[in-house]
Amino acid sequence: MINESANIGMPQPKEFYQVPTLDLARALLGCILVKETPEGIASGYIVETEAYIGPGDKAAHSFGNRRTKRTEVMFGEAGLIYTYVMHTHTLVNVVSAEKEKPEAILIRAVEPCHGIPLMQERRGTLDLRKLTSGPGKLTKALGISMADYGHSFTEPPLWITKGKKPEKIVSGPRIGIHNSGEARDYPWRFWVPDNPFVSR
Repeated sequence: MINESANIGMPQPKEFYQVPTLDLARALLGCILVKETPEGIASGYIVETEAYIGPGDKAAHSFGNRRTKRTEVMFGEAGLIYTYVMHTHTLVNVVSAEKEKPEAILIRAVEPCHGIPLMQERRGTLDLRKLTSGPGKLTKALGISMADYGHSFTEPPLWITKGKKPEKIVSGPRIGIHNSGEARDYPWRFWVPDNPFVSR
């Protein structure tokens, strides 16, 4: 059950996700990413996203229509949760596009909203700017794990709800994809300018 006392909104409907991937990557900015665990609810305003449009995107896990145990969920319907581990960090993505068209959006950074003390405990720091200013930081702070893989963002325990629409959105090349040919220059990273929680 959603803890209404935490003043958290209801999940965005499936229709919210049924738009082109680049449009969804922008629309996610300002929405609230929420995770409910036995320890409590933690959430944050999404301030940075990256779109991956496989199978023609050399930076995407699904490039070349690559279908593996890890990427299988990307071939599902829009709004599903794609988590994976990179190094020691879990990263969280929103599956986008229609079925059998493997595209996804990485949530790179959020601005802490609810459950800040819980996030500070999980991250081992009181510095708000260090809590969620990166894709691995935010999953640890919110309690997102590989157990969320394949579930839907349209229902608890991990969901996205309406927040505050940013006044301005900027875009630029994605981060950390140097060995992806021309794809490294695609301006498919979107963020809220001047927000201190953007990863870079």
